Amino acid sequence: MLFITNRFPTQSIRTRRGRRFTFDLNNNAPSNSVFYCEKGEDEHHTEITSAELLRRVRDSDCRQILLYLHGFNNLPDDVFRTTAEVQRLCDLADPGEVMVLPLIWPSDNEHGIVQKYWDDQKSADQSGYSFARVLERFLEWRNSAENEPDVAPCLKRINLLAHSMGNRVLRQTLIEWDRYDLASGVPLLFRNTFMVAADVVNETVHEDEPGVLVSHASRNVVVYFASDDLALRASKAANLKNKVASRRLGHTGPENIDRTPRNVFQVDCDDVNTRYDSPTGHNYFGPVTPGGEPGQVFKHIFDCIQSGRVFPHEEYRRSVILPSP
Repeated sequence: MLFITNRFPTQSIRTRRGRRFTFDLNNNAPSNSVFYCEKGEDEHHTEITSAELLRRVRDSDCRQILLYLHGFNNLPDDVFRTTAEVQRLCDLADPGEVMVLPLIWPSDNEHGIVQKYWDDQKSADQSGYSFARVLERFLEWRNSAENEPDVAPCLKRINLLAHSMGNRVLRQTLIEWDRYDLASGVPLLFRNTFMVAADVVNETVHEDEPGVLVSHASRNVVVYFASDDLALRASKAANLKNKVASRRLGHTGPENIDRTPRNVFQVDCDDVNTRYDSPTGHNYFGPVTPGGEPGQVFKHIFDCIQSGRVFPHEEYRRSVILPSP
């Protein structure tokens, strides 16, 4: 498994191809450096550098890439397990179609859920600087044939799945990318962006909000939400404790769908979320049971990846309720 991270290693931060890379789990400060690695055994991974990772992705048999941005309170092993499960589901649906590539940012490793939540919010915001460099590298790679005629162009489509607080990382990444690297707005980089159980305010993707850049960078933006997501209730309580009153995008969907760009869609998962993740109803984009068949949410995500359309037979539809199977 390949992965990209801005977590500090226990080794030097100096990049060197082929060296051992071990996560420093006690350091949740985001690194300004970004490391492109291959997963190894016993937490001993290998740094392979961006050129090698992107070459392997380009030369793989898969036709599409699914970047995965994890949520709050996830250590690297948690991310690897989820990535492996999503990859398994993709292979069940259509072998060789999708490669899942996780972006690992530094969640906290301390006790105390409220303090951990706020530490993770800070890490998520600060990770925007690091992952903006990753997007710039992906853009250069996609356009490499223009500058290097001898290099085969990358024709793979890029999708992104952001879960929970990973949506905060995504929003901040696009803000920093637009601010520091781009001249006139973000380019259309993603075929689909899936915002699942998003732990950001529900106005985030409105036209006049900074998160509108998500729709600018994507052909389709699909927001999955469930009002009985218990993890987001805890998130709202943590925000209220710190005098921040806000409804979460992953609870209600966009505050007003008519104030969002036309490529933003919403999917109500109230009838299925606790079935796939009992009792919290937060990690509901995976299988019905661990190691089992894909659930309704994953099937919807994969249909979007394959077709490039959210409602291919209903041109003007923007919302749907996923029925309980």
